[in-house]
Amino acid sequence: MNTATHMQRSNPTHQRQLRGFMAVWMAVTLLVGVATFVAIYLGTGNLGDDGSNNGNNNIGSNAAAIVANQSDQTDASLNEDTEQGTSANSDVEAPVSTDNNEAAQPSGEGESNPEAAVSGGTENNPPAQPAQQDATPTPTFAPTLPATLQTGFDLGAQVMVPYSKDANSMAGTLDAAANQLRLNWVKLQVRWEFVEPEEGVYDWSYLDVFFQSVPEKNLKVLVGVVTAPEWARQPGADLTKHGPPADNQKFADFLGQLIMRYPGKIHAIEVWNEMNLDREWASVNGINAPEYVEMLRVAANTIRFLDPNILVVSGALSPTGVNNEAVHDDFRYTDELIAAGVLDVIDCYGAHHNGYNIGPNVPYDQVPNDPAATFRGPFDSPHPSWSFYTTLTTYANKISAAGSTVPLCVTEFGWATTADLGGQYPQYFEFANDNTLDESAQFLVEAIQLMESWGFVRLAFIWNLNFGPEESFNATNDNVPYSLIRPNYFLSPAWGQIAEMDFRGRAQAQ
Repeated sequence: MNTATHMQRSNPTHQRQLRGFMAVWMAVTLLVGVATFVAIYLGTGNLGDDGSNNGNNNIGSNAAAIVANQSDQTDASLNEDTEQGTSANSDVEAPVSTDNNEAAQPSGEGESNPEAAVSGGTENNPPAQPAQQDATPTPTFAPTLPATLQTGFDLGAQVMVPYSKDANSMAGTLDAAANQLRLNWVKLQVRWEFVEPEEGVYDWSYLDVFFQSVPEKNLKVLVGVVTAPEWARQPGADLTKHGPPADNQKFADFLGQLIMRYPGKIHAIEVWNEMNLDREWASVNGINAPEYVEMLRVAANTIRFLDPNILVVSGALSPTGVNNEAVHDDFRYTDELIAAGVLDVIDCYGAHHNGYNIGPNVPYDQVPNDPAATFRGPFDSPHPSWSFYTTLTTYANKISAAGSTVPLCVTEFGWATTADLGGQYPQYFEFANDNTLDESAQFLVEAIQLMESWGFVRLAFIWNLNFGPEESFNATNDNVPYSLIRPNYFLSPAWGQIAEMDFRGRAQAQ
């Protein structure tokens, strides 16, 4: 029998009894919730800030402050934008751009952008206010769909926000990922230095353009968060290079602001990028795996406190095979991460490999000679870093040898080609001259099939979807040769083959 009909037919006495019971039940539930919060708060020892860099004991109060700061802003500004701007054909006006649009965009791992313009907030997007110490730390939104429970292999692609910050263009790109390539995931790089150029002053404009279109496309999102702003860097650090913050909790607080501004729209967070290169980890302590793991631990505590369904992914390493002050070998660095306890902190081990001019199923010591290849590295100087197969299987074997079942998340992979770039190519991309468009597509599709067959790769993200046309047809930009959408808007031959795999139409393994 329909419950509402049954209740309507009940007598008034019964209704009064039911209302009384519900009032008592709600009061008891509230008291239990308050008591639980107090117990957790006291149990963490979070009764003061000792000023340490660790930040682990500050998770309750910092997350509480994040919730208080962001809940009103999110309801008032972003949700309004989302309701009005989720269609590619809508009349939504893009968020106000800074004077230097290019500087305010997320860039690829190899990009070089000028310093971001500073925004002090707008009428609908004011800067964050000082933290309220007595605010409840309970998130006021439903957690994401539990990506943590989906164990089967899944595929995504990295996207960039148009320099114009045009909402319709962004919606079209996401529609292409979801409904043409038939993908479930996209990745976006978030540069902390661009979003919070001054402490407590935020420019969310390019992220708002991205996230307002995500829900209607039913896409899961991995964000890779990188590059501390100058105000947060270590005293004495080389500011000409990217590097970690002096206070790990400052970084965790930024992640909290990000999660609370886009509640339920972030499903995985990759914490940093290529920390085995000093251009990405210019710390006063040098390239340092234990230092990174400590930052990751503080970040993971905040992420899981605010939304336990978000996958925590370690920053992917650059395959190098070199050891000096500026570069550490990725296999050695993996050993150092494992020794520092990284596998106890993460849900997924981040990995990169952008193929050269050999296929994805070729071990580094079994590369067949190609006399026609003009780039001779993999053929004349065999090394694991040339090989997609050897790099990823070695990571997986090291994790297994440590007694862990943590899977890989390949947050960047692809094969570059310069075949349609009019003879132009970025510096050091001679290898891409050896790959035709068809060969690049063949290698990409084979890599997807191989990762799915391995069983130890949880997520993989094609590098990249739309950098080709968005980089202003600049063939010398090192992101363009990898793009699935080529600079002339021609689609890579891999496009149709990936669409036919139809990851969107598959049931998710749990």
